Amino acid sequence: MVVNLLPALLLADHLNKKGCSCSDAFDKLKTTSWVNMSSIPDLIKKKRDGETLSDDDVRAFVDAVTSELIQDAQTGAMLMAIWQKGMVVAETTALTREMMLSGEVMSWPKEWAGLMVDKHSTGGVGDKVSLVLAPALAACGCKVPMISGRGLAHTGGTLDKLESIPGFNIHQSTEQIHNILDSVGCCIVGQTKRLVPADRVLYSLRDATSTVDSLPLITGSIISKKGAESLAALVLDVKFGKAALYKDLESAKELAQSMVNVGNGLGIRTGAVLSRMDTVIGRCVGNSLEVIESLETLKGNGPDDLMELVTTLGGILLMMTAAAPDLSEGRKRVADAVASGAALLRFQAMMEAQGVAKETARSLCSAHTDYFTVLRKSEHQTELVTSADGVVTDIDGLVLAQVLHKLGAGRSKVGEPINHSVGAELLVSLGQKVQKGHPWLRLHYEAPPPTPDQMSGLQSAVTVMTNTHTPTHTLVHEVLLPN
Repeated sequence: MVVNLLPALLLADHLNKKGCSCSDAFDKLKTTSWVNMSSIPDLIKKKRDGETLSDDDVRAFVDAVTSELIQDAQTGAMLMAIWQKGMVVAETTALTREMMLSGEVMSWPKEWAGLMVDKHSTGGVGDKVSLVLAPALAACGCKVPMISGRGLAHTGGTLDKLESIPGFNIHQSTEQIHNILDSVGCCIVGQTKRLVPADRVLYSLRDATSTVDSLPLITGSIISKKGAESLAALVLDVKFGKAALYKDLESAKELAQSMVNVGNGLGIRTGAVLSRMDTVIGRCVGNSLEVIESLETLKGNGPDDLMELVTTLGGILLMMTAAAPDLSEGRKRVADAVASGAALLRFQAMMEAQGVAKETARSLCSAHTDYFTVLRKSEHQTELVTSADGVVTDIDGLVLAQVLHKLGAGRSKVGEPINHSVGAELLVSLGQKVQKGHPWLRLHYEAPPPTPDQMSGLQSAVTVMTNTHTPTHTLVHEVLLPN
């Protein structure tokens, strides 16, 4: 029998060129499904034909992706086969597990067992929940190693918001994350290169192959990164509505249930909230403005809808870690952490631990401060007014976000710069009675100024109606808890 050693030799040479020693390369070789490299087309065909991939099949594919020995065309073909045929729960769980294990998996001291928690949002307009929730949970005794992302398209990114604070460093090593959690209890950082490397490859190709909206691929991408944090509990904020990834409740619930199933299958207590995403969360959109609103919330002046999400998501985590007997008590504990100022102190400590000068952090967290002495303020502000008498029944968050994106508040491609000062403040709330000419939006912008079409688009975002009942504005629609 002739044994073909070429795949093994190619892999060893590839790893050696990437900086591995010969011994390291062959150690890696032992744990890589190189014997299956020649069968990648068979795996693609198997999934294309609607068959279920085994755990070994999934491992072989992810190993090939991580080792960069598979062709992009083959990876793209597998992604399209998954998009077309879907995956059963066991396949999605295997994919997520192998993606999680493709890189570093964090480990924590034994005394932190049961305390490690995090949340994930599918993205929204004015979604600054993490900036309030992470320090509130830390004040409740949790450890929150929050690994967040940047904004893309119309949705804002938590990291972009925090980087509007001078000196805030979202790049922290594993050792630094450990130290910050030990001293503060929470950190908000970007993904390290050693964490879930398979996801970086798959994520970039999903966009190029129009497979971004695949349920198992979304589940694998999100839960693998959270799994690598070695969490005790995870809560997911899955949004539906005009300004959400999923416009209808049914699709959002399907995604939420998929992530809950896989998260729990990996040993993480996982729950989800289905929340409405039609209008703006809170009153501010744009990076610097959302930091200001977050700080005001931590000082006890937060809008009701933002606090509804913060207390619900936080309450679920406290309940799932047995830090609260039920959701009602969990909500109360989170609300008390904000009202007492304990969460604000944690946010201040987190800023300092992540590079912000003490004087700057203390200024932002003081009771009476001019935020724009620290944060960048746009060169221009202008107000838009209502065109009729009546009641404000809707403010289209998607339209607002899309215009702000074009004015520089967001990015269309990964790595593009953004303008932290661009944004908007809502000057009215849903259900408010207004007269014609009442200011409803303050726009913050720089050069170039908004075009007439953009101003017209913004003006169309507000709906004022007469002879109508006052609409209710609650965001949480349903809570999904682990069995």
